[in-house]
Amino acid sequence: MFDEADPLLRRLRALALAFPDAAEKISHGHPAFFTTKVFAYYGGSVKVDGVYRQHEQSVLVLVDPDEREALLVEDRCYVPAYLGAYGWIGVDLTGDTDWDEIDELLDASYRRTAGPRRVAVLDSRRSQHDADRGHRQRRPPRPAR
Repeated sequence: MFDEADPLLRRLRALALAFPDAAEKISHGHPAFFTTKVFAYYGGSVKVDGVYRQHEQSVLVLVDPDEREALLVEDRCYVPAYLGAYGWIGVDLTGDTDWDEIDELLDASYRRTAGPRRVAVLDSRRSQHDADRGHRQRRPPRPAR
Protein backbone atom coordinates (compact mmCIF):
# COMPACT_ATOMS: atom_id res chain seq x y z
CA MET A 1 0.00 0.00 0.00
CA PHE A 2 2.98 2.36 0.35
CA ASP A 3 6.46 2.67 -1.10
CA GLU A 4 9.43 3.07 1.29
CA ALA A 5 11.22 5.07 -1.43
CA ASP A 6 8.38 7.62 -1.63
CA PRO A 7 10.01 11.06 -1.08
CA LEU A 8 6.81 12.44 0.48
CA LEU A 9 6.78 9.65 3.03
CA ARG A 10 10.47 10.27 3.79
CA ARG A 11 9.79 13.96 4.39
CA LEU A 12 6.74 13.25 6.57
CA ARG A 13 8.64 10.59 8.51
CA ALA A 14 11.46 13.03 9.30
CA LEU A 15 8.99 15.58 10.67
CA ALA A 16 6.89 13.09 12.64
CA LEU A 17 9.79 11.25 14.24
CA ALA A 18 11.27 14.54 15.50
CA PHE A 19 8.54 14.77 18.15
CA PRO A 20 9.42 13.54 21.68
CA ASP A 21 9.12 9.75 22.04
CA ALA A 22 7.60 9.42 18.56
CA ALA A 23 7.89 6.05 16.85
CA GLU A 24 6.56 4.43 13.70
CA LYS A 25 4.57 1.26 13.14
CA ILE A 26 2.49 -0.18 10.33
CA SER A 27 -1.23 -0.06 11.07
CA HIS A 28 -3.78 -1.37 8.59
CA GLY A 29 -1.11 -1.34 5.88
CA HIS A 30 -0.09 2.30 6.43
CA PRO A 31 2.78 3.95 8.31
CA ALA A 32 1.48 5.32 11.61
CA PHE A 33 3.35 7.71 13.90
CA PHE A 34 2.62 7.45 17.59
CA THR A 35 3.64 7.86 21.21
CA THR A 36 1.05 6.08 23.33
CA LYS A 37 -1.61 6.95 20.74
CA VAL A 38 -1.29 7.51 17.00
CA PHE A 39 -0.95 11.17 16.02
CA ALA A 40 -0.53 10.73 12.23
CA TYR A 41 -1.03 8.19 9.46
CA TYR A 42 0.44 8.21 5.96
CA GLY A 43 -2.27 7.40 3.45
CA GLY A 44 -6.01 7.25 3.74
CA SER A 45 -9.20 6.73 1.80
CA VAL A 46 -12.73 8.01 1.38
CA LYS A 47 -15.83 6.02 0.61
CA VAL A 48 -17.64 7.31 -2.49
CA ASP A 49 -20.81 5.52 -3.63
CA GLY A 50 -19.81 2.40 -1.71
CA VAL A 51 -16.30 2.27 -3.19
CA TYR A 52 -13.11 3.30 -1.39
CA ARG A 53 -11.02 5.90 -3.19
CA GLN A 54 -7.40 5.88 -2.03
CA HIS A 55 -5.41 8.95 -1.04
CA GLU A 56 -2.09 7.12 -0.86
CA GLN A 57 0.06 10.25 -0.59
CA SER A 58 -1.65 12.07 2.24
CA VAL A 59 -1.33 12.59 5.96
CA LEU A 60 -4.14 12.00 8.45
CA VAL A 61 -4.09 14.14 11.59
CA LEU A 62 -6.36 14.97 14.51
CA VAL A 63 -6.86 18.73 14.79
CA ASP A 64 -9.30 20.90 16.71
CA PRO A 65 -12.78 21.23 15.20
CA ASP A 66 -12.37 24.87 14.08
CA GLU A 67 -9.13 24.12 12.22
CA ARG A 68 -10.67 21.01 10.68
CA GLU A 69 -13.65 23.01 9.42
CA ALA A 70 -11.36 25.66 7.90
CA LEU A 71 -9.22 23.03 6.16
CA LEU A 72 -12.15 21.12 4.71
CA VAL A 73 -13.02 23.97 2.35
CA GLU A 74 -9.77 23.20 0.49
CA ASP A 75 -9.76 20.58 -2.30
CA ARG A 76 -6.59 18.96 -0.94
CA CYS A 77 -8.33 18.07 2.33
CA TYR A 78 -10.85 15.33 2.97
CA VAL A 79 -12.71 13.46 5.69
CA PRO A 80 -11.06 10.04 5.82
CA ALA A 81 -13.02 6.81 6.05
CA TYR A 82 -13.35 5.42 9.59
CA LEU A 83 -11.27 8.07 11.40
CA GLY A 84 -13.15 11.05 10.00
CA ALA A 85 -16.06 10.40 12.35
CA TYR A 86 -13.65 10.96 15.26
CA GLY A 87 -12.35 14.35 14.09
CA TRP A 88 -9.44 13.28 11.88
CA ILE A 89 -8.73 15.02 8.57
CA GLY A 90 -6.73 13.96 5.52
CA VAL A 91 -4.42 16.34 3.66
CA ASP A 92 -3.08 15.33 0.26
CA LEU A 93 0.68 15.73 -0.16
CA THR A 94 2.35 16.79 -3.41
CA GLY A 95 5.66 18.17 -4.58
CA ASP A 96 4.27 21.65 -3.81
CA THR A 97 3.26 20.85 -0.22
CA ASP A 98 3.89 23.54 2.38
CA TRP A 99 5.93 21.43 4.82
CA ASP A 100 5.84 24.12 7.52
CA GLU A 101 2.07 23.79 7.51
CA ILE A 102 2.31 19.99 7.70
CA ASP A 103 4.67 20.33 10.66
CA GLU A 104 2.10 22.61 12.35
CA LEU A 105 -0.66 20.07 11.71
CA LEU A 106 1.51 17.28 13.11
CA ASP A 107 2.23 19.48 16.14
CA ALA A 108 -1.49 20.06 16.72
CA SER A 109 -2.27 16.35 16.41
CA TYR A 110 0.65 15.37 18.65
CA ARG A 111 -0.58 17.78 21.34
CA ARG A 112 -4.05 16.20 21.25
CA THR A 113 -2.73 12.65 21.66
CA ALA A 114 0.67 12.62 23.40
CA GLY A 115 -0.23 13.56 26.98
CA PRO A 116 0.91 16.43 29.19
CA ARG A 117 4.43 15.15 29.98
CA ARG A 118 5.39 14.78 26.33
CA VAL A 119 3.78 18.11 25.41
CA ALA A 120 5.86 19.77 28.16
CA VAL A 121 9.01 18.21 26.67
CA LEU A 122 7.97 19.46 23.23
CA ASP A 123 7.38 22.96 24.58
CA SER A 124 10.78 23.04 26.29
CA ARG A 125 12.49 21.90 23.06
CA ARG A 126 10.68 24.54 21.03
CA SER A 127 11.55 27.25 23.58
CA GLN A 128 15.21 26.25 23.48
CA HIS A 129 15.16 26.14 19.68
CA ASP A 130 13.64 29.63 19.54
CA ALA A 131 16.23 30.93 22.02
CA ASP A 132 19.07 29.38 20.01
CA ARG A 133 17.73 30.92 16.80
CA GLY A 134 17.53 34.33 18.44
CA HIS A 135 21.23 34.20 19.33
CA ARG A 136 22.19 33.44 15.75
CA GLN A 137 19.99 36.10 14.21
CA ARG A 138 21.49 39.49 13.63
CA ARG A 139 20.09 41.98 16.07
CA PRO A 140 18.78 45.30 14.84
CA PRO A 141 20.98 48.30 15.62
CA ARG A 142 20.24 50.24 18.79
CA PRO A 143 18.51 53.56 18.27
CA ALA A 144 20.77 56.60 18.55
CA ARG A 145 20.45 58.64 21.73
